[in-house]
Amino acid sequence: MVSKTDDIQASVPNCNVNTVDLAEGETPDHQETKAPNKDPCACGHSASTVVMNGGGAHYHSEEESKQDGGGDTDGVEDSNEQEVIVIQDTGFTVKIQAPGTEPFDLQVSPQEMVQEIHQVLMDREDTCHRTCFSLQLDGNVLDNFAELKSIEGLQEGSLLKVVEEPYTVREARIHVRHIRDLLKSLDPSDAYNGVDCNSLSFLSVFTDGDLGDSGKRKKKGSDLEQIDCTPPEHILPGSKERPLVPLQPQNKDWKPMQCLKVLTMSGWNPPPGNRKMHGDLMYLYMVTVEERHISITASTRGFYLNQSTTYTFNPKPANPSFLSHSLVELLSQISPAFKKNFTVLQKTRVQRHPFERIATPFQVYSWTAPQVDHTMDCVRAEDAYTSRLGYEEHIPGQTRDWNEELQTTRELARKNLPERLLRERAIFKVHSDFAAAATRGSMAVIDGNVMAINPGEETRMQMFIWNNIFFSLGFDVRDHYRELGGDAAAHAAPTNDLNGVRAYGAVDVEGLYTLGTVVVDYRGYRVTAQSIIPGILEREQEQSVIYGSIDFGKTVVSHGKYLELLERTSRPLKVQRHNVLNEKDESVELCSSVECKGIIGNDGRHYILDLLRTFPPDLNFLPVEGEELSPESVRQGFPRQHRHRLACLRQELIEAFVEHRYLLFMKMAALQLMQQKANKESKMATLTENNKAAPKAEQSTETDIPSAAATTMTASQATPTEDNVVPTVTTNGPLVPVATAIQNGECESPLEGKAEDSIPGLAQAKELAESLAAEDGSGIDPKSREVVLNACKAVGSISNTSFDIRFNPDIFSPGVRFPEDSVDDIQKQKQLLKDAAAFLVSCQIPSLVKDCLDHNALPMDGATLTEALHQRGINVRYLGNVLEFVDKTPAKAQLEHFYRIGISELITRCAKHIFKTYLQGVELSALSAAVSHFLNCFLSSFPDAVAHLPADELVSRRKNRKRRNRVPGGGDNTAWASLTPSELWKNIVSEAQSYYNFTLHCENADQVVEKYGLQKITLLREISIKAGIQILIKEYNFDSRHKPAFTEEDILNIFPVVKHVNPKASDAFHFFQSGQAKVQQGEASMKHTVLLTLIMQHTHALSNQQKAVLMSERVLGVEHPNTIQEYMHLALYCFANGQLSTALKLLYRARYLMLMVCGEDHPEMALLDSNIGLVLHGVMEYDLSLRFLENALAINSKYHGPRSLKVALSHHLVARVYESKAEFRSALQHEKEGYTIYKNQVGEAHEKTKESSEYLKYLTQQAVALQRTMNEIYKNGSNASIMPLKFTAPSMASVLEQLNIINGIIFIPLSQKDLENLKAEVQRRQQLQESGKSMEELTVDGPLELEDKIPMDVNVD
Repeated sequence: MVSKTDDIQASVPNCNVNTVDLAEGETPDHQETKAPNKDPCACGHSASTVVMNGGGAHYHSEEESKQDGGGDTDGVEDSNEQEVIVIQDTGFTVKIQAPGTEPFDLQVSPQEMVQEIHQVLMDREDTCHRTCFSLQLDGNVLDNFAELKSIEGLQEGSLLKVVEEPYTVREARIHVRHIRDLLKSLDPSDAYNGVDCNSLSFLSVFTDGDLGDSGKRKKKGSDLEQIDCTPPEHILPGSKERPLVPLQPQNKDWKPMQCLKVLTMSGWNPPPGNRKMHGDLMYLYMVTVEERHISITASTRGFYLNQSTTYTFNPKPANPSFLSHSLVELLSQISPAFKKNFTVLQKTRVQRHPFERIATPFQVYSWTAPQVDHTMDCVRAEDAYTSRLGYEEHIPGQTRDWNEELQTTRELARKNLPERLLRERAIFKVHSDFAAAATRGSMAVIDGNVMAINPGEETRMQMFIWNNIFFSLGFDVRDHYRELGGDAAAHAAPTNDLNGVRAYGAVDVEGLYTLGTVVVDYRGYRVTAQSIIPGILEREQEQSVIYGSIDFGKTVVSHGKYLELLERTSRPLKVQRHNVLNEKDESVELCSSVECKGIIGNDGRHYILDLLRTFPPDLNFLPVEGEELSPESVRQGFPRQHRHRLACLRQELIEAFVEHRYLLFMKMAALQLMQQKANKESKMATLTENNKAAPKAEQSTETDIPSAAATTMTASQATPTEDNVVPTVTTNGPLVPVATAIQNGECESPLEGKAEDSIPGLAQAKELAESLAAEDGSGIDPKSREVVLNACKAVGSISNTSFDIRFNPDIFSPGVRFPEDSVDDIQKQKQLLKDAAAFLVSCQIPSLVKDCLDHNALPMDGATLTEALHQRGINVRYLGNVLEFVDKTPAKAQLEHFYRIGISELITRCAKHIFKTYLQGVELSALSAAVSHFLNCFLSSFPDAVAHLPADELVSRRKNRKRRNRVPGGGDNTAWASLTPSELWKNIVSEAQSYYNFTLHCENADQVVEKYGLQKITLLREISIKAGIQILIKEYNFDSRHKPAFTEEDILNIFPVVKHVNPKASDAFHFFQSGQAKVQQGEASMKHTVLLTLIMQHTHALSNQQKAVLMSERVLGVEHPNTIQEYMHLALYCFANGQLSTALKLLYRARYLMLMVCGEDHPEMALLDSNIGLVLHGVMEYDLSLRFLENALAINSKYHGPRSLKVALSHHLVARVYESKAEFRSALQHEKEGYTIYKNQVGEAHEKTKESSEYLKYLTQQAVALQRTMNEIYKNGSNASIMPLKFTAPSMASVLEQLNIINGIIFIPLSQKDLENLKAEVQRRQQLQESGKSMEELTVDGPLELEDKIPMDVNVD
């Protein structure tokens, strides 16, 4: 099955898992398993590479690997798909002998480091208490950082000895930290508190442990009566209550096994000089479960009991001293309870799925948490007050040089797949460490715990350095952004800059470096954290910048090397090389925006920074005097004044726009070629005269086809006159000018392949364009060249011989001036920008709405809605326009779910804007009171929410009387307390109007809920996630008019909201994407069967899907829409595997989460309810089943229209349940409805219609038989001879078949022979690959013919 998890990281860094059966793409560090590959370097490119620039957002690594830019999408696709390389796992086994344990075997791979074996040993149940040891082979100590393949004599079956080493202070600290981690390993408090990359997962609560084994232990589906199928009341269809507590069910493993009461550093630290010389490193103080207070010395030889007490220092060893090399061994001798509980604890820990234990790559914060007991914890206390410097696991004794690490990992070799995997894994690991450090630093800066480097200046202008990271606040310092919108611009610049860093990072040009960048929003402030360019702090900025401008274009400098490096990025990023004037009116050449600065660091690397204008400006939000936007934009009320002048178009929009123009280019060339051909044949001179190809006058809107004005041109206006001939498309019925057809929002994506069929001559045009680009053009007749020239001019290409569209990011930048000689060029660029802005409004927004109508896009919450907008290049500032468009759509009823999610996103974003400034005025001691007051004003029905001023905790009674009369809002710091619900909602309405140009009709929360059908719990979730609020998990009464819903005790924490670059595993990502694309096109050819064969075995599929659910819960969040989907898939596999009660529990969980996230009225809910209904039907819970299936039917009818095939299927499912209940009249009624739909939609001859008609006959017979029997009974009373009636309990197979149909999975089993063929084919390709045959030769042998097909995920509509 193609799952929808492309945003999940493909590799889990540094995990200490010892599993061999990890699937592709889930490779932990020490497990180089069979990773599928699509090697972008080896591909043979078609000649068309020059014609199409960039190749679209999906093919970044195209650009990465060739550096000079992309290729024609089709060409690239085909050549890349040929390559399936499977890295052979040449692992071997070594024996490991640890003190006091039996030797055991360990599977290792040659690429691993010795250190990774250390990690595995520190995780294994029997060796987990050791940290300070070396591994020895034949008496020689192995170097920790050596790769196994480089060690002499290490081979299959070698014996490695674990040898205890003497401790140092650092090692002793690491040991104590590790023991504390083991003791806390089942304690979820770190996950609730959002520290150390811990996050929550609840899957095991519903599956009772690991699925793989439990399936074998439990009896299969025969014991139906044992299954309790009744869901809790709030999960049933139609229930209005949305409880919060079930979101985090209690995991029985979490009841902490207490091994120790207290483990803490002793107050006698550090050891005095004379004890140092006896080998004392530090002292620990403990209280055992049996209430025994003990003092322990950590010495170079290990740990022993000393004779100190709380108040007297006596470091001599006690008698007996129990000297042990590990703390666990020592405590096991002293405390029987410790020994017993620690063993149980480790057993439980090791039984948990590795994915539940590994740290996540980036911190995930939970917006709800229970009240967790605060326990004594020395390591946590120490971490809070040291910045952990000196105990960094990898680099002893220094702070990490983040810049050096980030850049060195980028410089790693990347010629072949193993090298790339290693490189990407390293980049990923450093990135996640950097993001974690930057987040901690940003919080410390806002909390006031870091000294500024310019302490004399006012707070908002201060800058900070901590742990080799530079921090600055998101305010307009020194009027830097005055012309661009002041603080609003300073707040937007960091995210724009981050998008620039992301874009340049994805192109990945060797020799060009960007800074590590993380943007953190915390307590109402925005902090930018960046790695530091070596040497930049010692010099003035003016001396350092050798490329770009430090004053927004007044002074500009350039540099040859930078131009050369940036030239390589210009094609994939669509940036045009251009000239600007500097202060001396000299022309300076740039290949980026002027703000982009180039600095050569002391390490000799070329850095670029300030990438906030990597992408061109969005003219819809940038009113410029004297510039007229195209009619589509004007019609929608653009241009509009935005808060700042940094509004840019998204990279996805640029890609889509260029792709759209490419199609236009091809169509125009094709039409002109067709006309030439026609002319040749008819040889009529007059016609030839008329058909001189399209636009000559560049600016006249009549002829300038690509100018968006042409969109308004109707067929009648475009009647050919002598000079002005618009090529017309005849295939679509009436004559439509080609520009109109393409630009009126009917933009077909080139990938859909529709264009190919509609216009004859398109293939010819392609050939022509390719040959023109390939040669110098000499061998081509002038007429054909003219065709391409005209098409190029028409679409605004910067080249006259090939299609190449790029943007000049400096157009409309205040302060930037261009040389005289480039006036024409600038004019063209301005037109291109207007067209792009119009394209967003007239093409992308309608296509998003169309995708939602077709159910290709199914947003469930704010995050997935934002993602859907961004994928199509629509910025969130267009949300108001999108909602207005939906409002005017005739099919508005079918978009109700989308509209509702959009409104709730708009409201919570407005609330977040207000909350941000609200928080800035709150002092730390009043934080929880202020947040709870804000939430009360936002969501509670209580009309006069009054803030509780937090003056109570610390003030004596006498003073308190005076304080009581304090006016709320009297002092500066209590201004927040005067906020009232009506004022907050007024602000939200005006914010919606000014920022999104959307009119909300509401004065309080209840009106919003009433008018737009929102849920308060959903609004609470959205605002908490966006603003980083964590609340106590309990039932809140929002609707009470007598008391507010929240008190300050309900606010548990404020978390940072972090934005950073997410490095992808490019090979895995492209492999996944191309696989997905192929499956959507319906051709699962041999190349992709490798991934899909896994699905044959349910158990295998089950364990993979379990990993998918765990990853989604841990990495995206327990109630993320993706997690809900994964739960549904897992339930399906459980059902197929006969684990019925588990399947139901999972489906109920998915339904609960979905109710919470988006409510019941959502198209996905129909699928979920059909699943639940079918499973309940399978376990013969007919009445319950009907409730869910009838709900699914209602939702399907609403969102797919009453005549849709989905509705027909729903009717059929309902009819089957009625049949099982022997209510034949109802069954007939539903099946008839279904039959009518099938007959009208697919005709009588279709197999679905026939099936339905057969079923109708069968139902009629059954109904007649039943009626006869009833009559018989009435007539003859109890003596009636009753014919036995056939009541069918559904077979599991039939239920599974229906489940697969509604979920769009087609299972077609492969025979063993096919699987062997497949393996042989993969090996054959592998050998050919090694022997250096090119991929083209491979395909000549033809793809592997499979006798049967392969399972695919298709959407059955």
